Amino acid sequence: MTITVATLGFPRIGPRRELKTALERYWSGKSDPAALLAVAADLRARTWARQRDLGVDHIPSNDFSLYDHVLDTSAMVGAVPVTYGWTGGPVALDTYFAMARGAQSEADGADCGHHHHAIDAPAAEMTKWFDTNYHYLVPEVSADQDFELASTKALDEFAEAKAQGIHTRPVLLGPVTFLKLAKSKDEGFDPRSKLDALLPVYAKVLNRLEQLGADWVQIDEPCLVLDLDGVDRAALHTAYRVLARTAPGVKLMLTTYFGGLEDNLETALALPVAGLHIDLVRAPDQLDRVLANAPTGLVLSLGVVDGRNVWRADMEKLLTRLEPLLATDRQIVLAPSCSLLHTPIDLAQEKAIDPDVVSWLAFAVQKIEELVILAGALNQGRAAVAGAVAASTAAATARRTSPKIHDLAVASRMAAVTPEMARRASTFGRRRAVQIPRLNLPAFPTTTIGSFPQTEYVRKARAAHDKGDLTDAAYEAFLRAQTARAVAWQEEIGLDVLVHGEFERNDMVQYFGEQLSGFAFTKYAWVQSYGSRCVRPPILYGDVWRPRPMTVAWWRYAQGLTSRPMKGMLTGPVTILNWSFVRDDVSRELACRQIALAIRDEVTDLEAAGAAVIQIDEAALREGLPLRRADWDNYLRWAVEGFRLTASGAADHTQIHTHMCYSEFNDIIAAIGAMDADVISIETARSKMELLDAFASYAYPAEIGPGVYDIHSPRVPSVAEMADLLRAAQSRLSIGQLWVNPDCGLKTRKWPETRAALVNMVQAARQVRGGV
Repeated sequence: MTITVATLGFPRIGPRRELKTALERYWSGKSDPAALLAVAADLRARTWARQRDLGVDHIPSNDFSLYDHVLDTSAMVGAVPVTYGWTGGPVALDTYFAMARGAQSEADGADCGHHHHAIDAPAAEMTKWFDTNYHYLVPEVSADQDFELASTKALDEFAEAKAQGIHTRPVLLGPVTFLKLAKSKDEGFDPRSKLDALLPVYAKVLNRLEQLGADWVQIDEPCLVLDLDGVDRAALHTAYRVLARTAPGVKLMLTTYFGGLEDNLETALALPVAGLHIDLVRAPDQLDRVLANAPTGLVLSLGVVDGRNVWRADMEKLLTRLEPLLATDRQIVLAPSCSLLHTPIDLAQEKAIDPDVVSWLAFAVQKIEELVILAGALNQGRAAVAGAVAASTAAATARRTSPKIHDLAVASRMAAVTPEMARRASTFGRRRAVQIPRLNLPAFPTTTIGSFPQTEYVRKARAAHDKGDLTDAAYEAFLRAQTARAVAWQEEIGLDVLVHGEFERNDMVQYFGEQLSGFAFTKYAWVQSYGSRCVRPPILYGDVWRPRPMTVAWWRYAQGLTSRPMKGMLTGPVTILNWSFVRDDVSRELACRQIALAIRDEVTDLEAAGAAVIQIDEAALREGLPLRRADWDNYLRWAVEGFRLTASGAADHTQIHTHMCYSEFNDIIAAIGAMDADVISIETARSKMELLDAFASYAYPAEIGPGVYDIHSPRVPSVAEMADLLRAAQSRLSIGQLWVNPDCGLKTRKWPETRAALVNMVQAARQVRGGV
């Protein structure tokens, strides 16, 4: 039986981030819907053709999105909250982007996107997609929800590819995962109870796809790698009984990823589907159980190449694992472990990385090439692709033994770490007693999370400096002027603890990685974080250490401009780890500890320079949490220890802050407490302080800044709105514990909305302070 190759999804942004450019032109009013949709159609056409030319047999459609595939699913089924003024029928582009970004009428003075809106609606809640660094828009389902087919995108894109002579396998987010990810504002209502109402929309989509000529449809149910309860399992049985008989001419490929099926294996194998995809990168051991228990006619799609990391596959090792399957007479498809959405597009674009490191890497295009070579070896024998297999083996051997990876000095420092190094000298109460007189702050002290807008002006100056068109001295003078202006403006509006704005930083992880040993950096290896926001994760390939101070000079300059406390701003080890492409030859725990020691050195140097407040951002602490609860304790143990190792060299009088974004951490609140930071700031605006419910039962010992406005939207909240959120926070925490800050850094925002929002925020703090 011929072994075929599938991709489960391909990056959407374009090799040169064409989608980002088109979206931002549209949102700023510089282009119209037709121009945006033309760019999107061109990107899709090129992506399909590229995969076909690489030799992919099962090419996905409907994996493209203008913003987010979960939001696309909400639009498809008409799960549009009343806030957005939608009254049925096709979901318009403006409604779609209002859900993604919020919308505000121009009379209120905010950038509202392309058109006038008669609504003032915040963006839908956003959170991390499983344990990745991709954000999705959380579906909202009400108790009286009616579903309808309100977007035909899945059908249109299948037809579009077909018109180009490419027969695709459409991708749908499965109905059970969709409802499991959904939330409701109706108290006590479980969105999963709406399954029977939702299934007819999915049935209609499958019927229409069948009429259009689709023979396979990929239905993603990543919830199958989570801890499921009886309701979830019953929902899966119900859903697939209905869908399997809906369109008899369409075969369903049930797709799971990011982990193993484990105790859900029996459920998955009992579903009436034609194919099952399993992730053999995250859970290689599940293959034997699947082979032993799967019905013989079930097509098995094996995720053998890592869809989430950038390391080249070891073909010799994979072929040794896969060749025995040839004797089983099963129909096998080779695929990445998950959608390639999480990887950069093409390694061939990178010209500046160390050639040794390049030889260890594979991006989306190269991963497809690997799959095609593996299929060739299995279908025609290894001799047919001997050269490619030999090159893969040589690269794997070189990587294992390279002196660029292993550093003896780092190893000896790691061996010298003691448990005492991860403990502050005194309790929070004692530290607070010396911090209060040193900082002399009012009740409800105001601050921001760190970054200020990186305007086009700033980005152009950085690009000019990178190209050599702006001298080091001229660039430094430019950055000093930006910093001085930001510091003066913060003093003017009355912020209590200031930041320098981070104009010299390209990205909160990249900036540190570029100054640490063991990291490689790319020029074009962008991946989508959400919407038009793209990141270039550093590649952590070797042992990590800090050659020299990284932030002290800029902190010293900024503190010299003001008598108010200036925060030292650092990124924590867990976040650097989780937002990098991490080496796969050592444990994540070991890599985290190496980074922690490097950042610890920076804390020591900032404190020696006089910093009274040092913020160590752990934005990504929760997103690294394993998907199975049984694995949480081990992760939290080393993640919390990594943070404490970074912070615990500080003296009692140094106030250590940390920040976490989009962390639904009610269930890990004890671990947050164990980090022993003096102040944490968290995202709470989109969830209307829902996160603070955790503090009803857990007496959080330290101080906390619950974000009072959502920075992921251009909307400017009113003074009253922010004051109300602070009063809501006051009902759960004591006045002495509360700080006032935005949800996150302001790097991606524009100055007019930033100024307006922060002025309102300071005013809200004063209003609540006055009512104390």
